[in-house]
Formats: sequence, C-alpha cells, structure tokens
Amino acid sequence: MVACQQVVLAFGWIAGAALLLDSRGAMLHWALHAALSSAALACFVAAAHPSDEALRAVGNLCVVGSMIALQRGVRVFLHQHSAWRWHAAVAVAVMAATWLGVDPSYSPLRVAVISGALAALSFAAAWDMQLAARWKLDAGWRMLLSIPISLAGLVFAGRAAVAVIYPSTVMSHVTANSALNVGSAMLYLVVALAFQLTLVGLVLSQFVAELKEASRFDPLTGVLNRRAIEEVLEAEVQRARRLKNVFSLLMIDADHFKDINDRNGHLAGDRALQHLCTVMASQMRDIDKIGRYGGEEFVVVLPATTHVDARQLAERLRERVESLPLRWQERGLALTVSIGLAQWSGDEDQLAALLARADAALYMAKEAGRNCVAATPAPPAVVTAVV
Repeated sequence: MVACQQVVLAFGWIAGAALLLDSRGAMLHWALHAALSSAALACFVAAAHPSDEALRAVGNLCVVGSMIALQRGVRVFLHQHSAWRWHAAVAVAVMAATWLGVDPSYSPLRVAVISGALAALSFAAAWDMQLAARWKLDAGWRMLLSIPISLAGLVFAGRAAVAVIYPSTVMSHVTANSALNVGSAMLYLVVALAFQLTLVGLVLSQFVAELKEASRFDPLTGVLNRRAIEEVLEAEVQRARRLKNVFSLLMIDADHFKDINDRNGHLAGDRALQHLCTVMASQMRDIDKIGRYGGEEFVVVLPATTHVDARQLAERLRERVESLPLRWQERGLALTVSIGLAQWSGDEDQLAALLARADAALYMAKEAGRNCVAATPAPPAVVTAVV
C-alpha cells in the first residue's frame, strides 16, 4: 500500500516539474525519491523469507538512494552546492555493508550501517528544510516542516542502535511478521505521506514568498511599486514620530520622457526608465528606498536625512544621470531629471502634506527649466522646532 502511494506521488512530482519550471530540478529529485522508496518497499515485501538476502540488499540500496535524492532535491531547491562528496561517501559505505550483509553472519553490521546512514540523511535533510524556511516562515511552522523527517531519523537511529546492542536478535526482529513490524509499516505509511506534504509545503512557501515579493516591485524597473513605496513612507512617518527623527523625500521626474517615446519608440522609453533607476540606485545608501510612483515619476525616501544632506544627494543624482547617457542603437540617448525635495517637519506634519510639498517642489523645478533641484520651505512652526 505504501509502495503504491509512493508511485502516485512520483507521478505527481513529475507533473509538478512540468508546470513549475523554476523548481523542476528539485521536483525531479523528489520524484526519484518517491520512485526509489516504492521500489525499496516492493523489494522488502517480496523478500518475505529470511534467506532472500539479495533482494533485501537491493531494497536497502534503493531506500538509501531515495533519501539521497530527497536531500539533494532540497539542496537544489535552495540553490546550494550538491554535497556530492558526502552523498558519495554514504553510498560507498552502504554498498560495502550491503555486499558484506549478503552473508547472514554480517547482517547486523548491514542493518547498523544502513540504518545509521538513513538517520544521518534524514537529520541532514531536516536541517536543510529549516534553512529553506528560515526567511519565509515563523519558527513554529519551520519546526512543523522538519518534524516528519526528524521522526524518521530517530526511528532509523533507534534501529541502528538495536543492531549494535543486540546483534544476535536484530535479524529476527527485522524479518518477523510481528505486531511491531506491522505497526511500523502503518506508521511509515503516515510518515511517508507527511514527507511528501512537507516538500509540498516547502514549495508553497517559496511560491507564496515569490508572489509577495513580486507584488511589491515594479516589473519593468525592479524598484518598489507605488503601493510598496507608500508603505515605506507610512512606516518612516511612524518611526520619525516615535524617535523624533527627520527624513526627506525626493520626487523625481524624467525630463521630456514623452519625446523619448515618440522619437525612439516605447522600447527605448522602457530601457531609459531601467537605466535611470540603475543610475539612481547606484548613488543611494542601502537604507534609502526608491519607488516608481507612476509613469516616469519616482519617489525616494531618505531616512535620517536633513534638507541640506538631501539636497546634496539630489544634486549628485541629477549630475550622475546627466553624465551617463543611455546607449541606444549605437548612439547616446541623453537623459535628465527634475527633482523636488521636501523634509518631514515633525509631529504636526502629515504625509499628505509632505507629498504635496515635494510635488510642488518638482513643479518648481520644471518651471525653472528642468534638469535642476528645487525645494519647498518647511512650515514656519516646524522650522523653529528644527532650529
């Protein structure tokens, strides 16, 4: 029954690999894990008699191979190195123990080595799953992801310990049609399904995280979209009120952008916006945030930055954009920006008022001939407070 379950799951992972190309490598590894698990269980069922050591040895090799495929799939999913040396060492040790274990007198050694290898692979895969979910899930959900495979590791470790401590009786326990083994088979039915649900949870957590990330960024320029930059602004206002900090806001507009589109095509306009964002981002600190506010208009949030420092940064941005024209169709395409500047002016200020001042400053820069920086004065009461 468990073997049939694993066959179905193998086909499920293959279907998933065809649909989710970004996770194809990991899913194909997990399909191999399920297929080898099914083959291993089929071998164990067929090896009903204690003398069927060769068939049982094949089953052992399959189950170890399935666990290696499981962990390799997790590491592929995480874009980590494959750890092939570690897996090769495990495979060599298991093959040596299996070859010796064909002789019944070495059966306890085979059980100890193989069970120990399975325990180590289970714990390693559980650790990798914790790393995979660290930045996507809270601690409780991370623990839930690794519980099934950790429990399997404990079971394998327990069987290895029994093989070492009671070598004379281990084979009778392994091959007997006892209530313990029947109960273990039923337990593995649940645990094997939990394995697969754990992997599905891992994929879903990655998928949800990617969707969440994609919903915050402008697909063309890669900077924050309007909703995300508004969230950054609201958070910065709360921080400024709580800590009595100042921050500044830049509103930036690409000059004569319509002419770029009309003369060179929309593809050139798209490339110009991408180039503009790349140049601006290169001049800003890690804590500064830039977002596309609409069309060719951008907003930059400058935490812990006074009006004077913000103006210096704005001038540096303007000069840098002007000095680095876009290379388009073997010629340089000149770009300039107009920038409006406003500073947060204390507890009495409002976000809407701050944005309005920055927008008014941007209008002043355009009226002054574009390719310049303009600022609106802070409210008088705030000027006194700042001084």
